[in-house]
Amino acid sequence: MTTFRLHEEPLQPGWLDAYGHLNEACYLVPFSNATWKLQDRFGIGTDYFDQTGCALYTLETHLRYISEVRAPATLSIETAVLGVDAKRLHIGHTMWSGAQQCATFECMLLHYDTRASSAVAFHEGTRTKLRDATLKPTPEWVGQAVRRLE
Repeated sequence: MTTFRLHEEPLQPGWLDAYGHLNEACYLVPFSNATWKLQDRFGIGTDYFDQTGCALYTLETHLRYISEVRAPATLSIETAVLGVDAKRLHIGHTMWSGAQQCATFECMLLHYDTRASSAVAFHEGTRTKLRDATLKPTPEWVGQAVRRLE
């Protein structure tokens, strides 16, 4: 499949650090906002939660900082489904400011029934749509870990 451009937002002044660029913690805000847009696209967002009590909970993330982001900027997030199984969804985002790639973010999400307090399988139709949207091959940065200093 391909990637999706589902989210774009301006850099907020409150996200800047003392050096005048995007604070490391605030990179997560537009990535999280893009995840919500992806959930909506596949019918597993807030309306789905209201109806079923099921939500996507983040299990793990990996964020890579590629280049600095300074104001003024509009952040555009490119999103990809990287994989799906019965209960988990692996997604990735790339942050752009104009033509400049700024960061990548990947996460593993768990389909969780808040009413039953347990992980549950996606509905087969949802899983099929997510599987059909899976990006192949995955980008080179997917699945990397922080390297240890020796």
